Amino acid sequence: MHRVEGAPRGAAHEAAAPRTGGPGPEALDAPAFDEAVEFTSGLIRIDTSNRGGGDCRERPAAEYVAERLAGAGLEPVLLERTPGRTNVVARIEGTDASAPALLVHGHLDVVPAEAADWSVHPFSGEVRDGVVWGRGAVDMKNMDAMVLAVVRAWARSGVRPRRDIVIAYTADEEDSAVDGSGFLADEHPHLFEGCTEGLSESGAFTVHPRPGQALYPIATGERGTAWLKLTAHGTAGHGSKPNRANAVSRLAAAVARIGAYEWPVRLTDTVAACITELAALQGLAVDPRAPGTDLDELLGKLGPAAALVEATIRNSSNPTMLSAGYKLNVIPGHATAYVDGRTVPGGEAEFTATLDALTGPDVHWEFEHREVALQAPLDGRTYGILRESVEHFDPDGHVVPFCMAGGTDAKQFSRLGITGYGFSPLKLPPRFDYWALFHGVDERVPVDALHFGVRVLDRALRAL
Repeated sequence: MHRVEGAPRGAAHEAAAPRTGGPGPEALDAPAFDEAVEFTSGLIRIDTSNRGGGDCRERPAAEYVAERLAGAGLEPVLLERTPGRTNVVARIEGTDASAPALLVHGHLDVVPAEAADWSVHPFSGEVRDGVVWGRGAVDMKNMDAMVLAVVRAWARSGVRPRRDIVIAYTADEEDSAVDGSGFLADEHPHLFEGCTEGLSESGAFTVHPRPGQALYPIATGERGTAWLKLTAHGTAGHGSKPNRANAVSRLAAAVARIGAYEWPVRLTDTVAACITELAALQGLAVDPRAPGTDLDELLGKLGPAAALVEATIRNSSNPTMLSAGYKLNVIPGHATAYVDGRTVPGGEAEFTATLDALTGPDVHWEFEHREVALQAPLDGRTYGILRESVEHFDPDGHVVPFCMAGGTDAKQFSRLGITGYGFSPLKLPPRFDYWALFHGVDERVPVDALHFGVRVLDRALRAL
């Protein structure tokens, strides 16, 4: 049914005469919409909680998607760096072998969930009142399922895209990605041969900042990951005696400086464009990069829509963990802390220099985990197609670019020269707090939103 290893190109389903993809009539049938819901629910029922440190097992979910890809005439490859941490890759052959390939990827792992906190069991996949409930309904088994549904609909109708499309389902995105996209990019780059662009989470979902207004932010950037370990060394001794080389005091002072530091504004092209477009929707003609612009005042005029940009106008550094000592009356010889740092595209050098200054001579810092910041073009064909595909199905919606505060597997795939876009389309009703459901309690997605997403994906992928 599927291969554990092999060549990246698989035979396309030939049940009907192939049609070259394009932004023409919808290539979906009725089962595609049912399968988007069925597969979302089915994947949720497979508990792939990633607790970090290797505590996860994605293989059952990988086998689930591989079986359905094989049912569409593809030849999925299952790959593991660590037993049970399974990735799936398949390739749909296009009609133009000279065209660059497109990567569509999603992760199979989810963050843990405490069942006692939920209205329904987080791994039930229950469909109730037109809504699919469970961990992964938003992040991101919904997108995994929609891609499966589109691929299978194409197989039934004989659709072939112009360019090759590589489908990848990854492990370990919710931790370090070393068993997932990092492993694939480093050890199996041949599977992504020819890929120049990629689509994945998280963008093209509806945000309702004010009544009657529907925004669809498409991610064209990601801040870089800069997770830090701080270590202070000092002189161990009795807690009752003076100690001018107290490791805890040294560390606490550095952590306090880092936590209180106000990073300067650094506007990237994506964030500047987002602010400009959001302001225009409020009837404001502004240039956020103009000298003398009070950005905080400008963001205040954007109202709730400012949430799309306020976390990405600058670097950030948030202390998250502290560890020191083993007994109350003993001054330890060393102390450690951890900081969640994030960098805007182009802000890495400033981040490093600033941390050197904030930590000072008595505290050593190093990267615990580091990944690059990303930025994709806004003026090219790809972003235009993604925008048109959403607005075709919601003419009253407004697509805007935005930069993710965090990161995705697109960082690892960028090592292969693949430009990433966050594009997992959903049309959500007003007062549906999508942001709160990311890693939140009672994660869920409306059935109608999945149907919308399948339509948009079908149109966008064929046009691309």
